[in-house]
Amino acid sequence: MATSDGPLYLGLDLSTQQLKAIVVASDLSVVAQVKVDFDKDFGAKYGLTKGVLTNEAEGEVYAPVALFLEAIDLVLARLKTATANTSVVSRIRAISGSCQQHGSVYWAAGAAKQLAGLADRPDTALAEQLTEAFSRPWAPNWQDQSTQAECDEFDGRLPGGAHGLASATGSAAHHRFTGPQIMRIRRHWPDVYAATTRISLVSSFVASVLMGALAPLDVSDVCGMDLWDMQNQAWSQPLLELAGGGTKADGEGLRSRLGDVRIDGGGSMGAVSSYFVQRYGLPADCQIAPFTGDNPATILALPLRPLDAIVSLGTSTTFLMVTPHYKPDPSYHFFNHPTTPGQYMFMLCYKNGGLAREKVRDALPPAKDDSDVWATFNKAVLDTPVLGSDPDRAHLGLYFYLNEIVPNIPAGTWRYSCGRADGGDLLPVSDPKDVGWSPVQDARVIVESQALSMRLRSQALVHDVPGSSMATTTAVPKLPAQPRRIYLVGGGSLNPAIARVLGEVLGGTEGVYRLDVGGNACALGGAYKALWAMERAENETFDDLIGRRWKPEGAIEKVGPGYLAEPFAQYGDVLKAFEKMEQEILQQHAKVSTPKHATRLYNGVSTRELSAQCMLTNTFQAGFRGLWIIHNLRRLRTLANSSWTEGDSRRRATADETPVFSLLLHLAASA
Repeated sequence: MATSDGPLYLGLDLSTQQLKAIVVASDLSVVAQVKVDFDKDFGAKYGLTKGVLTNEAEGEVYAPVALFLEAIDLVLARLKTATANTSVVSRIRAISGSCQQHGSVYWAAGAAKQLAGLADRPDTALAEQLTEAFSRPWAPNWQDQSTQAECDEFDGRLPGGAHGLASATGSAAHHRFTGPQIMRIRRHWPDVYAATTRISLVSSFVASVLMGALAPLDVSDVCGMDLWDMQNQAWSQPLLELAGGGTKADGEGLRSRLGDVRIDGGGSMGAVSSYFVQRYGLPADCQIAPFTGDNPATILALPLRPLDAIVSLGTSTTFLMVTPHYKPDPSYHFFNHPTTPGQYMFMLCYKNGGLAREKVRDALPPAKDDSDVWATFNKAVLDTPVLGSDPDRAHLGLYFYLNEIVPNIPAGTWRYSCGRADGGDLLPVSDPKDVGWSPVQDARVIVESQALSMRLRSQALVHDVPGSSMATTTAVPKLPAQPRRIYLVGGGSLNPAIARVLGEVLGGTEGVYRLDVGGNACALGGAYKALWAMERAENETFDDLIGRRWKPEGAIEKVGPGYLAEPFAQYGDVLKAFEKMEQEILQQHAKVSTPKHATRLYNGVSTRELSAQCMLTNTFQAGFRGLWIIHNLRRLRTLANSSWTEGDSRRRATADETPVFSLLLHLAASA
């Protein structure tokens, strides 16, 4: 059907700082897009900073639910205005989307009636109509750090501790996860919990508002709660009881508040509320498809097949892959695939991504003309041989300027060497100059180390693939286990040196590609989801439908060959040594016991928003004393040395120059 008169599909993306809307046609072409910026449009009204409010004393980060309601009205008003004198809005057949994960909305008694009554007052804004619909006016944000006690109890609830919890739910306990959040709200505000009749995730909340009826939770987004039993695809009764109050009846009470989980990621949950028909001109038969979380929506922005991987190279680094294998571990996350039963989304998150690379870059001599701050870094990466210039010893390292989660190691820099042939004789390098290890070599080693960590942790999920001569000079009968395609997104994806090394370490039988969706991956994934929900044939998968219509021209660009036999084998030879290096460093720092709070500050966060979390982290939460303070001095020094700006970091005077820091650092060294 022609784009000019065919059905259209709306994708919404409610993130921490914005609400985006994008409209696509059946051929996947983008027809319109608008957005609302929370700070710009509502910051003064709500006192927002980067889309949220904070209570530093408790580590709380949250947003007003009324903000979400006002944003929904405003984004649809802007869409109506932007497409005036066209038929765009009246042709929208279905709406889906993505939302910030883990956040929860608490509905009061009578909420269903108030939602249904929206249609009776189309001239009255959502926020005004639904003022009495919530038992709690705030939604916890994924940056919240207030649930340490609850996380400890979640990690200890099932046999096997954190490993048992990860095995059951796909993740260990984390501050932002909805189960610990609900548990804390019940404890701290029992009257609020008692008055709550339904708890929505932000994704099901937006769907509820659009339908004018309470929507079920999404099968993928529910995996970010620490309450969903992944292996049985049902609520975990022991975890419901823990969060709900301790007894079987308490668990049933929480189950009732959470409602059902919709297993089918497609189809329609119901027609749009007449409120939106009368107020904005949406068609009365416009359907609401299930909404999902922002990370699951990212993998819907293109037809991502099993063994395809997305590497997001922003301030943080995130590795996403679709896999049929469920092999959970506390250091990473598994979610149900948002559209395909039997498939999972594997997610790794690292704090030390772009900012760490910038630190190494800044230690290099600047380019002569200073026109490209990355020129010297890129030359150093490409000129340095695989694993360093020493013909016998491979160079390995970790460059952590923030406490890392994967692995759980505090801030610091470590350099090691090992035998190239088999990774044996692993030794720490106390003085890089003694072995000819210059800052120039650090440039390659940091990129290699980040890629080696991804390869180490994803190796159990990939398998051997049929031979191909695509990336090699001669055909081989079978290629070693590796991803199929690697898609790079984020600012680092524009760097050819980084793309080259990632391909050499991780492989990619079909190559390395840069994905360019203009920062709209989540909204676009939501729009594609709405399209698939309505136009799929019986048993037609999301990837089948979208794959036939998706045009790579203009959306992806091949930036590297991917698998090259020789370097891939060289990195494989030292992978065990890299793992051993991590374990040695972990053991060294086990003597100074870090509160579990420190391991969760940034753990497993949204692909695009970790930079905001880094800035909002409150290093000293109430009640942390003694060794915790001393242990974090190195991190404080790192923060003092940096002026945080988007996509870059600049040097400042070192913290060591101040007497207070000198004294405290002396104490830390003595601890």
